[in-house]
Amino acid sequence: MRVELADRVKRLPPYIFAELEKIIAEKRREGLDLISLSIGDPDLPPPQFIIEELKREITDPKNHKYSMSQGEEEFKVAVSEWYRKRFNVDLDPNREVIALIGSKEGIANITRAFINAGEKVLVPDPAYPVYANGGTILSDGIPIQLPLLEEDEFKPSLEDLDLSGVKMIFLNYPNNPTGAVLDRRDLKEIVEYAKDNNIILCYDNAYSEIGFDGYRAPSILEIDEARDVAVEFHSCSKTFSMTGDRIGFAVGNRELINGLAKVKSQIDSGPPLYIQKAAAKALSSYSENGEPPEYVKEINRVYAERRDVLVEGLRKLGFRCKRPKATFYVWMRCGGKSMKFASDLLEVGVVVTPGIGFGRYGEGYIRFSVTQPKERIKEAIERMEDANITLQS
Repeated sequence: MRVELADRVKRLPPYIFAELEKIIAEKRREGLDLISLSIGDPDLPPPQFIIEELKREITDPKNHKYSMSQGEEEFKVAVSEWYRKRFNVDLDPNREVIALIGSKEGIANITRAFINAGEKVLVPDPAYPVYANGGTILSDGIPIQLPLLEEDEFKPSLEDLDLSGVKMIFLNYPNNPTGAVLDRRDLKEIVEYAKDNNIILCYDNAYSEIGFDGYRAPSILEIDEARDVAVEFHSCSKTFSMTGDRIGFAVGNRELINGLAKVKSQIDSGPPLYIQKAAAKALSSYSENGEPPEYVKEINRVYAERRDVLVEGLRKLGFRCKRPKATFYVWMRCGGKSMKFASDLLEVGVVVTPGIGFGRYGEGYIRFSVTQPKERIKEAIERMEDANITLQS
């Protein structure tokens, strides 16, 4: 039998990390001690009260049945209450909230619901690859680059764009990989732009709770009329270190949520009941005035300390990078080919993510993740210094 991939799969760009993965595997076989500052997976454990809740819920036989594809009532109510407390946004849990098996799944499926073959989607560049690949291309859509440039503080510049055939736009702030943030004025302009041009606005807010130096990220739904055009994606992955539990949610425009629900009803049966119940407990740990629990405050203190160690160390080595207000990433200009720079770092046992992996405009940059203890970050800087790894011309 001759097996051939579907055309939409063939259109996916080459997986540029494959070469790095081979090198990493080889270094591990050689016994090299690798310090991974690459993956965005928290090294800090979930809060103990969530662990205990998971233990309790998983032992209940009723929690091993199918869940509702749109999410259980308890979870959707917890999401709506969290939005009320955290963002002062009121949501109808039955019409404006949907549970996701991690926000990545929802981001991919929203395009299935609304993008026809040949329709265009504005995707930021550099960006999380799922917007262009898992979402747009695998829905037979056409991704259109929306450059995020350093001179614009990695904010989207939407003026003078050719919008013919554009039906949807993805945005993500606090931003992965750059760490850039937007304020409410920025969001207001984006909402007005989407309304004026009849564009579906998909806003990925997964890092809203990872903020430093007094910064707290807004929700797109805080903006008047946002619900006319927008759906916001979120998850418990970064806020509560629950990446492996795969529990997220989308909220916003009722027609968009309904379309997403129709797709999901044909694909999955929702997150496990015991995960939804534990996630509801996590979200309910926020106080009535929107203050996060001590766990979230503490992980932000830890990430901020690590960020400072990394940024100060890189600057001493002559690199230019800003101290981000949010996310646990540091975006650094390396000056040359990012794959080569990442490969050079691998030789001394430091794993980072080359910027080209996030798109054409990510070339010349490196993404560091501060999901390692301070001591390991300091050691990574020392290895770079000993190997004379400096800014490339």
